[in-house]
Amino acid sequence: MKPVYAAAAAHVPAPPEQVFELITDWPRHQEWMFMTTARQVGERELEAYTGVWPIGFLDTMTITHWQPPTLMRVTHTGRIVRGRGAIRVSPCRDGSRVVWAEELELPLGVLGWAAWPLVRPFAVALARHSLRTLSSLLPVHV
Repeated sequence: MKPVYAAAAAHVPAPPEQVFELITDWPRHQEWMFMTTARQVGERELEAYTGVWPIGFLDTMTITHWQPPTLMRVTHTGRIVRGRGAIRVSPCRDGSRVVWAEELELPLGVLGWAAWPLVRPFAVALARHSLRTLSSLLPVHV
């Protein structure tokens, strides 16, 4: 089936170097990414668990592009989350603009496709919430 797309963006009042550093500080993901812990398990491999055990899912990823402080791309390789994701950090007036985009292969076949119109707004709202929380963790750049 054709992948689906979702993205969220936010202004972060800090320079791209600081923003990218926090985004890629895997143990700190739990501070800003909604109900998610993350860890690096290999040179280019990551694991993120979203939820409260035992209700949740493991998202395994491989970093496919690494260009600090502006871009990180991953391939999601898990049983539930599959597809591609990217986080881009661009300098802008008074800080940075962060764009988090996902192109995903939905699980559950036709049922996943039927549920996507209901799930997508929730997923985007959670991504926006996480980016606003990320922004609050960084010192304001003047």
